[in-house]
Amino acid sequence: MVDNVDELKGRIKEAAGDLTDDGGLKREGKVDQGVGKVKEIVEDIGDKFKK
Repeated sequence: MVDNVDELKGRIKEAAGDLTDDGGLKREGKVDQGVGKVKEIVEDIGDKFKK
């Protein structure tokens, strides 16, 4: 399950780009997914420092 909005948005964009054969949209989706993963990592690091 995807807990991150950016990751979910990226997956949707990537799938839409795949369906419409839009390479730009697929790339945007992958970037959004990457942004979501980075945000998760930063959040995890912040949580560890709070403890």
